[in-house]
Amino acid sequence: MKKQNEFTNCVTEIRATWSRRVPLCEQPVVKSSGAVHEYLMNVFEDLDYDEKFYIVHLSRANRIIGHSHISTGGLSGTVVDPKKVFQNALKANACGLILAHNHPSGNLQPSEADKKLTQRLVTVGKLLEIEILDHLIMAQDGYFSFADHGLIPGN
Repeated sequence: MKKQNEFTNCVTEIRATWSRRVPLCEQPVVKSSGAVHEYLMNVFEDLDYDEKFYIVHLSRANRIIGHSHISTGGLSGTVVDPKKVFQNALKANACGLILAHNHPSGNLQPSEADKKLTQRLVTVGKLLEIEILDHLIMAQDGYFSFADHGLIPGN
């Protein structure tokens, strides 16, 4: 019989769960920013309304494990908590991440805040051995890839 103590009834159990619908070996392999953009066009519900931030989780072989919605903001920004980004990545056993957010204005150029956030997440990712492979800015008319423009630090 388990011994009861003062913490037994007041401490909550924390569970980290996720489920896979398709075997990993059947998931698509990311080979280009264009392929990620195509995938994300089915993820983002509306590119013109609120700014949203997602991450795409990747296996060591760059197969898409899945994606996570991190935050929703207003018309000109959203708050991204690095703890939430990497909490989801660790839960998914991701080896790599692709960051993505939309600009409701349609402007595809990254802001200074976008660049600083990317740098910060790359730094944290290195500590956890989770590589940030790209950061896409999405809009109705296309996308901007940090990787394609040499803006992922360390790549």
